[in-house]
Amino acid sequence: MSPSRLADLRDAFDRSFTEPVRRHDAEFVELLAVRAGGRPYALRLSQASGLHPDRPVTPLPGPQPALLGVAGFGGTIVPVYDLAALLGHPVPERPRWLVPCAGAPPLAVAFHELDGHLRVPADEIVDEAGDRPAQEVLRGMVPLPGGTRPIVDLHAARTLVHQLTGRLHYAHEEQ
Repeated sequence: MSPSRLADLRDAFDRSFTEPVRRHDAEFVELLAVRAGGRPYALRLSQASGLHPDRPVTPLPGPQPALLGVAGFGGTIVPVYDLAALLGHPVPERPRWLVPCAGAPPLAVAFHELDGHLRVPADEIVDEAGDRPAQEVLRGMVPLPGGTRPIVDLHAARTLVHQLTGRLHYAHEEQ
C-alpha cells in the first residue's frame, strides 16, 4: 500500500471519530477490511478505538501463543493478541496493524494487512442468529464484490481471551 493511500485511509478513519453522528448512519455499518493469517475478515469500527501501523509491541513470555505482548495506548499498557492465532490459523509472520478494542478491560488485536475502509448498508450484513458460544469470535458475514468476509466480533474476542487466560491461571494454580 502506498504511503499516500495509507495517509488517506488514516485521515478518513480519524475523521470518522470527530464527525457528528448523522441520522442515516443507522442504515450503514462502518467496517475495516483486514487480512489475518492470509484470510480476509472485517472488523466493526464501532467496536474499535483506533488503528495503528507498526506500533512497538513488547513481547511477553508465556504459554498463550496468541499473546504477542503489550503496547502503550494513551498511557495505558494493553495486551496485544494475534487475530490469526485467536482464530486458529498459523501465523506466518508478525502482524503489522493493531486495533485497540473499545470498552474494558483493555485489549488490542493485531492483523497482517489492511485492505481498506468499508461503509455498507446494514441490511447487507448477514447476522448469525441465536445464542453463540462465547469462544466463537466470528459473528456474521458481509458480501462484497471481492467475496464474502466473515465479521470478527471484537467483544467476543475479548471474552475468548479472558476465558483462555482464566484457564491458564487456573491450570498454573493447580500445579
